[in-house]
Amino acid sequence: MAAPYEGDSASLGTPGLKGVNSAAGDGVFGDGGQAGRGVVGISGNHTGVEGFSESGVAVFGRSNSGEGVHGVSHSAGAAAEIGINDSTGPGVRGVSTGFDGVSGTSLSAQHVGVAATNDGGGMGLLSQGNPAARFVGNVEVTGDLFLVNGDCSEDFDISSEHVIEPGTVMVIADDGLLEPSCQAYDRRVAGVISGAGNYRSAITLDRRQSCDGRASLALVGKVYCKVDAQYAPIATGDLLTTSPTRGHAMRVGDATLGFGALIGKALQPYSDGQGLIPILVALQ
Repeated sequence: MAAPYEGDSASLGTPGLKGVNSAAGDGVFGDGGQAGRGVVGISGNHTGVEGFSESGVAVFGRSNSGEGVHGVSHSAGAAAEIGINDSTGPGVRGVSTGFDGVSGTSLSAQHVGVAATNDGGGMGLLSQGNPAARFVGNVEVTGDLFLVNGDCSEDFDISSEHVIEPGTVMVIADDGLLEPSCQAYDRRVAGVISGAGNYRSAITLDRRQSCDGRASLALVGKVYCKVDAQYAPIATGDLLTTSPTRGHAMRVGDATLGFGALIGKALQPYSDGQGLIPILVALQ
């Protein structure tokens, strides 16, 4: 049976079949029924199907059960589908209300499921979300790894008797849980609760999903810490230890008592009363 509409052109640059709608409808509409294809484009060495629009969608694919647009290429190094935008919009955009926005799968051991490259000097890949990314398996990094936040922390179980604020100095209780410090030169000191001021953890160890009664303790790096200067004014560079004030640090006045009870070094002075200052955590 002959096709209802058939176009054939032997002239370069002249379409075999052309559909134009100068209003708001479809220029060409193809319906493949239950098993066929609505529109098929085949070319020996040029474009099989090309869509062009001054302001709307150039090519639109919609499916109720399969792929909206399906591209296949049998040429080595050639993409089955390619999106190019020479203005300011994305080359390819994927949106899904119930599944992945963009999904890529490779069956080759020498290639990746999704490859992102930026030849203009910018980032190759930007991920945004909470969490922004999850890796199931090993991660290999061949360049430098830059972490913009301040400290390396680890999650610990906290005694349920206490409400813990960021910046609180913590010690290890007899039951193995953490609790706020409350005595001077306490060698049970474990660190400072991360997240006070404008510092956040750059990396967090032992994070567990949906686990209550835990808090991130800064072990290395910069963190804001509660201090009490009533015992002695604190100068930049002073060594800090636990104080009799609950959850607060103080300046080390006796080096022999401070050994084993050091929290870190003050990065700013604090002359009177209680407050938060940035410190460099260095437990000793």
